[in-house]
Amino acid sequence: MEISQAVSDALANGQPVVALESTIITHGMPWPDNYNTAVAVEEVVRAAGVTPATIAVINGTLKVGLETSDVERLARISETGEPMMKLSRADLALALSQGVSGSTTVAATMIVAHLAGITFFATGGIGGVHRGFEQTMDVSADLTELARTPVNVVCAGAKAILDIPRTLEYLETVGVPVVTLGQPNIPAFWSRDGGIKSPIELSGVEETAAFINTRHTLKLGGATLVMNPIPEAYDIPSARIEQWITTAIQDADAQGISGKAVTPFLLSRINVLSHGESLKSNIALIKHNADITAKLALAAGSVQYR
Repeated sequence: MEISQAVSDALANGQPVVALESTIITHGMPWPDNYNTAVAVEEVVRAAGVTPATIAVINGTLKVGLETSDVERLARISETGEPMMKLSRADLALALSQGVSGSTTVAATMIVAHLAGITFFATGGIGGVHRGFEQTMDVSADLTELARTPVNVVCAGAKAILDIPRTLEYLETVGVPVVTLGQPNIPAFWSRDGGIKSPIELSGVEETAAFINTRHTLKLGGATLVMNPIPEAYDIPSARIEQWITTAIQDADAQGISGKAVTPFLLSRINVLSHGESLKSNIALIKHNADITAKLALAAGSVQYR
């Protein structure tokens, strides 16, 4: 594992660090939006007084804190055609053992962050139970990782392309607390109101940090999942986004898209159907999540959740 000097210094001095995933760069957005967003998100974290640590596997090495050149390399894969694995728990070791490169999903980012001693992680939306689960048995490894790895995650909810009620049921079953900031209903990625009551509503950063630290004191293990609603200016009402989701899912089925390719395909297709509106919202929510995560990390202090 190769930890950047900035991240290493922050960890050694007990200063907060926020982990950032890299799949959003390789599979979540088109060039150059992916590159510009990745750079901007790191700047949001720094502006809050916290060190960012974007995580990926580069040529078989776990890298915690990417150089700008690494970020650009990841962002340009749609143009260069460079092979780039989408890494989760099941194939992280394969990328390392074969010396190849890959971007890290929520699950893989949590694993690497924990190895490095980072306890807070900002992402866009988590994976979950996919629609049509009865036929596909498709459940994201993000959910089991949240139950086992003590890295606290801030997101804008589960991606709205998923079966959100079943995703919440799964999280409850495996003991992952779901906290919504400042509103009674959970957000649903592009939408502030997902139409489902949140298991836990907390008023803001200080109260949430106290909750997270209390869970650590009780040695409950696993992550706290914090759902942070998208800024109002970028909210797309659920009824509106659902039309695009339905069409995108039908297109995926017609083309035989399955497995890890489903989510990137749907996000890309919805971006086209929405004439770029969904992408603008996606960029806004990940920046907002990064800001809240940095503030949470500061409020929680230098506790190591091990």
